Amino acid sequence: MIEFFAEYGLFLLKAMTIVGAIVIVVGTVAAAGRKAAMQEGLEIEHLNKKYRTLASALKQAVLKKADRKVLAKEEKKQAKAEAKSDVKRPRGFVIDFKGDLKATAVASLREEVSAILEVAGPDDQVIVRLENHGGTVHEHGLAASQLARIRDQGVSLLVSVDKVAASGGYLMACVASRIYAAPFAILGSIGVIAQLPNFNRMLDEHGIDFEMITAGKYKRNVTIFGKNTDEDRAKLKEELEDVHSLFKDAVGKYRQELDLEKIATGEHWYGTRALELGLADELKTSDELLSELAKDRELYRVTYKVKQPLQKRLLANVDGLLEKADAARWRRRFESRLPRS
Repeated sequence: MIEFFAEYGLFLLKAMTIVGAIVIVVGTVAAAGRKAAMQEGLEIEHLNKKYRTLASALKQAVLKKADRKVLAKEEKKQAKAEAKSDVKRPRGFVIDFKGDLKATAVASLREEVSAILEVAGPDDQVIVRLENHGGTVHEHGLAASQLARIRDQGVSLLVSVDKVAASGGYLMACVASRIYAAPFAILGSIGVIAQLPNFNRMLDEHGIDFEMITAGKYKRNVTIFGKNTDEDRAKLKEELEDVHSLFKDAVGKYRQELDLEKIATGEHWYGTRALELGLADELKTSDELLSELAKDRELYRVTYKVKQPLQKRLLANVDGLLEKADAARWRRRFESRLPRS
């Protein structure tokens, strides 16, 4: 009996230790998450310094001991010379924009643009690394307007697309003075779409009435629960055509050489073909572009972290699931067109 209690006590002690460890880990993670969520402000990273540090680390790893000493002396000498030099190189400010359906990153973008425009001169450049499938019209229109502020102030704006700038994403990209695209990046999709299910027949089968009362003839046209008429569909089509016209006008304003009748069909193209059609200006990845610019400019990555309260973080998780579903739809759409062996 004593042996049983001893073993039970030992088991209980182990269990309590494990539970205590889990509680500590969960508490630490939660506290770190709360702290990160509450932080807000501008972050600056000197990319030239980052590139030099990475290159130096690799050289130190592959060189012999004597060569490493020589390299260290040369780097120290170069650093002193740069510190004493009065030569001021032009700057490049790098912004990363990863879009979602609601272009939620525009909250950071507007702060980043405002900060840059306070210090940017006529010889400086802004480089936007853009990845955006598109989404709601007004949200992406606002994002494009933020980029237009840069051009309106006379600062050169470059957009680099490694993966995709489609629909609302291209609405943003077209604002640039010059668009760079990776060979297999996706550009275009200059079109507008509205799609929704209709449950009217299912409600009728279950004896459920749906009523919608509006003031204003066109306050609502098509609905997911009521019975839609040809007039409703025609009105929605008219509204979509109007938005499409605005979309084409925006693209034509910044890329006047485009044949809008040919490219504003809702189709998308890969980088090489997009270059031929005039949707891009040069085939080049963002890594190649920044590497070239770093030779003549001081590059600074500018990031504004927005404080997110708990409610918005929870909603962001829901939006994240929707975004993943949308991204999966894009992948299925594109992969279905890829040649297979």
